[in-house]
Amino acid sequence: MPIFFDTHAHLDYPEFAPDFSEVLARAQAAGISKLISIGTNLQSSRRAIELAEKFPQIYAVVGWHPSDVLEAPEDLRPALRELAVHPKVVAIGECGLDYYRLPSSQGGSADDDAHYKKRQAEIFQQQLEVAVEFNLNCVIHQRASFDDTLAQLKPFTGKTRGVFHCFGESVERLNQILEIGSLVSYTGIVTFKNGQNIRDAVAATPLGKFMLETDCPYLAPVPYRGKRCEPAFVKEISETVAQTKLCSLEELSAVTCTTALEFFPKLKN
Repeated sequence: MPIFFDTHAHLDYPEFAPDFSEVLARAQAAGISKLISIGTNLQSSRRAIELAEKFPQIYAVVGWHPSDVLEAPEDLRPALRELAVHPKVVAIGECGLDYYRLPSSQGGSADDDAHYKKRQAEIFQQQLEVAVEFNLNCVIHQRASFDDTLAQLKPFTGKTRGVFHCFGESVERLNQILEIGSLVSYTGIVTFKNGQNIRDAVAATPLGKFMLETDCPYLAPVPYRGKRCEPAFVKEISETVAQTKLCSLEELSAVTCTTALEFFPKLKN
């Protein structure tokens, strides 16, 4: 059976609490051998580390999601440094910028929008700095903010790399990411009937420049669309990606696992 990794999962979320052991068993049965649990704030990051300590196949990414920056400490770096030293913390994130739901769309003002964007940039900058300090790469979240996200990441080229998770942008934007040495990763959206733009991006992404993820509990692939997503569903994602890339599952397994091990070196531990 071809082996794959789930490089972006939210295993600390309450959706998995009722049947966590069964979720892990289904992942193993599907050939998903390593799982990366992604933090969205300090509490979530600590839970991800606790899972990584308990289960050998789980690793953690620690950071603060851009949508929650108004609750972030003024300076995230001291707390993040304490977490980043853990031997099973493989990256910083998910971090980045998200302009999809600005305060003005919910009754706020233009000044509220400006403050929100400023805080996002500050918290993103702090996380990029910690990534460089600890020789870690970053898991990047961007939504409706591509140009600003890329512009903020660019000065760190050669110091840290990003994986733009849940990639759903144009081939032109894909090439901008690859030009600075960063990567993308693909979710179950690649299987959706209306996901042709994602399949086009997959077709244009060279082998060795992308990884696979679920972003579970979100974005379950066909035939599970609308249900809770889980790491086992990387199997369905891999099948569509292999068809799109005109390669075998075995080749896709080898190249995506190698890419993940190179991007997240501590996965080898």
